[in-house]
Amino acid sequence: MKLKHRIRSVFEELKLKARVAAAAASAPWNGDITPTGRLYLTVHRHNGTVEEHGLVSTKVVTDAGVQAFVDALQGTFTISNFKYHGSGTSSTAEDVGNTTLGTEVASRATGSQTEGAAANVYRSVGTIAYSGTFAIVEHGLFSASSAGTLLDRSVFSAINVVNGDSIQFTYDLTLPSGS
Repeated sequence: MKLKHRIRSVFEELKLKARVAAAAASAPWNGDITPTGRLYLTVHRHNGTVEEHGLVSTKVVTDAGVQAFVDALQGTFTISNFKYHGSGTSSTAEDVGNTTLGTEVASRATGSQTEGAAANVYRSVGTIAYSGTFAIVEHGLFSASSAGTLLDRSVFSAINVVNGDSIQFTYDLTLPSGS
C-alpha cells in the first residue's frame, strides 16, 4: 500500500510540474518584473482519497517579504528560512501590507525547498495535518515555525477539512529578471 501511495505521489508531482512548465511557457512576457507567488493545493483525505486542486492563487509578495530580501542582501536576514507553511480560516482579502494570517489554525509545516520549473523559481512544499473541522481559505509562507516574517499570503475558495485530513501546499515564487 505504501508503494502504491508513493507512486501516486510521484505521479501527481510530475503532473504538477508539467502544468507549471506549460503555463510558464505559454504565458507571454509583458515586461513585468514583479516577484509573483503561486499556490497549488492537494488535499489528502483521511479515507485515502486525494483531491488535486491545482493552482488556487497567484499574488504578489508582501512588503515584509520584499524587505526581508533586501535585508538578506545586507546580511541581516536569512532568506532560506522562508519554508514554514501556515493555513487559516479568514477570507479577508490579501494585501501587500499583511504580516500574519487572519485566523491561523493547525501547526505550521516545515516545507521542502527546491528549484521549481525553472532556475528563477523557488519552490517550497509543506503538508499540514488537521485535527479538527475547518474551512481552510488562506495560506502563508513564513520565515519561522511561529511568528516570523510573512513572505506571501494567499486567499482561495474554501477547502473543508476534518480530523485526519491534510493539505499539501506547493508554493512557487517566481523572480523574473529584466527591466
